[in-house]
Order: sequence, then structure tokens, then C-alpha cells
Amino acid sequence: MSNDLSNSPFHQDFAEILRHIQKKRQKVFAQANTALMELYWHVGKIVSEKVRQEEWGKGVVKALAQYISQTDPGIKGFSDKNLWRMKQFYETYQADEKLATLSRELPWTHNTIIFSRCKTAPEREFYLGLSIEQRLTSREL
Repeated sequence: MSNDLSNSPFHQDFAEILRHIQKKRQKVFAQANTALMELYWHVGKIVSEKVRQEEWGKGVVKALAQYISQTDPGIKGFSDKNLWRMKQFYETYQADEKLATLSRELPWTHNTIIFSRCKTAPEREFYLGLSIEQRLTSREL
């Protein structure tokens, strides 16, 4: 049997199955990203509230990061620097439901670029929308 399956009598069936696999994989990745953004939002909210109530400062957030990495070394992405970013993410979008919803459609890297560099809500809305609509990579953004 030849390695070139494009002439196979099953080519269309194979192509259809592959399209189905690719479509479902894309859906799974999107759902996973949404869940991750919701997790970061929730962690950011907790850190924000603790800092606002003056219970937590830099030392406590650093201790939290150490606790997470020591207690469950398999969990990545929760350094003290990233925990502060999660706080900033929450605080940036908490008052704007539309932007909060849009932000959940993008990967974390896109979000950090937008909320750290854009100074106004209209500017953030523009780049969130553009990134979603044109499926920009973080480099293009």
C-alpha cells in the first residue's frame, strides 16, 4: 500500500474524520482556555480582596506562590509575579462585564499584553475584539 493516501478510495471519509477531530480539538482547547481564565480571575479576585483588606502584601503573595509550588510541584504558572498579574487582570476588568467576557476568549499571554499595555477601557476593548476577530498571535498583537 502506498503512503500517498490522497488517491485512496477512502480519502473523503478520512478527510471528514480528520476535520471532525480537528474541530473537536479546537473546541476542547477553547473550553480549557476559558476555564483557565476563570481560574485566574478567581485567584486574582481573592488576592485583590486580601490585599485591599490589608491582610496580604508582597511577602504573603510570595509565600502563597511557594506554598503552591511546594505542595503541588506539578502546578505551574502560579509564581508570585503571575499571582500579581492575576490580581491586575481581575482589577482591570471587574467593573466592565463586556470586557471581562471578551478577555476569557483569549489566552493568558494575550490578556497580559492587553491589560498591561492598554491604558483605557476603549483601547482594551479594541485590542480584545481585534485579537478575537482576526485570531492574532501574541507576536502579532
